[in-house]
Amino acid sequence: MNKKERLVAAIEHGTVIDHIPADKTYQVASLLGLFHLKTPVTIGFNYPSQKVGSKGIIKVSDKFFSDDEISRLSVVAPNVILSIIRDYEVVEKKAVVTPDEIRGIVKCNNPKCITNNEPMQTHFHVQDGILTCHYCEKEQDINKVELV
Repeated sequence: MNKKERLVAAIEHGTVIDHIPADKTYQVASLLGLFHLKTPVTIGFNYPSQKVGSKGIIKVSDKFFSDDEISRLSVVAPNVILSIIRDYEVVEKKAVVTPDEIRGIVKCNNPKCITNNEPMQTHFHVQDGILTCHYCEKEQDINKVELV
């Protein structure tokens, strides 16, 4: 297939975020701050996918994400693939990996936790899909978290 005849237009330089669960596509875009960019962003969802049934895909022109930005994705879409594009060619593919610690992304589900009562950033330790609050030690499943 000709690269310029895809379902979503090819980009010259930038990042493609693929294999996003369809219902998480806009959450991913929001988490990465894509609605505030000045460069072209293409967001598509409900594309057929062998891996996740129905997927989303986001193409961001002239933007390359830091490892910290990418690790934020692991909370809402842990199996996405990032493709780095230069001159219309994929030069690198990265799988999103859940970090050992997550800060300022997830809300603690303990109403008495200091992070819910004082203006401070949340901090969780991650192990086997369980987030443990650094401050109150309350545990929660990574698949059932509420974003800050």
